Amino acid sequence: MQRIKVGIIGQGRSGRNIHRHLFETVPKLMERYEVVAVADPIPERTAPSNPGASAACKRYSDYRELLKDPNVELVVNASRSLQHVRVSKEAMEAGNNVISEKPLARTVADADSVFETARRTGRFFAVFQQSRFRPVFTKALELANSGILGRIVMVKIIYNGFDFRSDWQTVQDMCAGSLLNTGPHPLDQALQFYGDADPEHVLCLMDNVNSYGDAEDHVKLLLYGKGHPTIDLEASSCQLYNPYIYQIYASRGSLVATNTEVSWKYCIKEELPENHLKLDTLEGAGRLPTYSGGPSPIYYENKWNPPIDNCGFDYMGSIYYQNIYEAILHGAPLKVTWEQVRRQIAVIEECHRQNPLPKTVKVDPLTM
Repeated sequence: MQRIKVGIIGQGRSGRNIHRHLFETVPKLMERYEVVAVADPIPERTAPSNPGASAACKRYSDYRELLKDPNVELVVNASRSLQHVRVSKEAMEAGNNVISEKPLARTVADADSVFETARRTGRFFAVFQQSRFRPVFTKALELANSGILGRIVMVKIIYNGFDFRSDWQTVQDMCAGSLLNTGPHPLDQALQFYGDADPEHVLCLMDNVNSYGDAEDHVKLLLYGKGHPTIDLEASSCQLYNPYIYQIYASRGSLVATNTEVSWKYCIKEELPENHLKLDTLEGAGRLPTYSGGPSPIYYENKWNPPIDNCGFDYMGSIYYQNIYEAILHGAPLKVTWEQVRRQIAVIEECHRQNPLPKTVKVDPLTM
């Protein structure tokens, strides 16, 4: 099997612990990709991530040298978020195909400049959003689209935790905050539930609560429009109790999901007991008042658990990069498209417009 030669820019939590880890440890990716170069100003981070990694992998302190490496066929841009736009464009201008970490950009205009560079140079470009392939999400979306629950009224997505975060990903001027750090994952899923359209209405409340930086760490977002379910999304660092990731409210049933189980309960329309609207007072035995005027429907309940090996980052990343492999070598369509990424960024930009938090930390972008 032909292997794509990869160069990874950045060997931090994403570049080293996610992308390089995937390419060097997941069998299906090891036979499709080879890491031939990495770049990071901290030399210790460029060392092989596991004993089985190739010792021939070149190590650069300056990513610009990696962009000149003739062996590199695909650049993974895992630089800091503030650099994603600039470095992705530099890599494509240098003749490289590119995968950018999320968030691609803070504004639609910046995202469009990257897409335009890809069109003009003819280079392959995609954004790494592996959570599209989270098994409990894909199962919940499948059930929502199947019609078994009836008309979907609302979907709640909860990506919460509790943290007192103090790293660079808490600073607005570094293209950070919960909506840009964590948000692209649940927002990508939210827009899949919403449908193939831009949300008619975006309502967002954001706050800086526990973070040591000046960016938001508490996000409440509503997306709604005619003919679409209401999407209720949370990404907060202020919640210690998080029983469900997904909840679906629908006309004939509902669904809840944790990271390891999807449960749904529903009734069948054709089996609903005969009933009709009653405008008179409802009466029970002895003409005493009663709450409901009809018999209860029969409910069916199911549970689904993904295979234990399919719940983590390795599985989601493997599925993502298998799609990228087929797209680069065989022209397969991207499962996470430019248009879908652009729609996310448009929502994120509107959320920030509605919530202009004060900037208290100043960063010189030329030093990043």
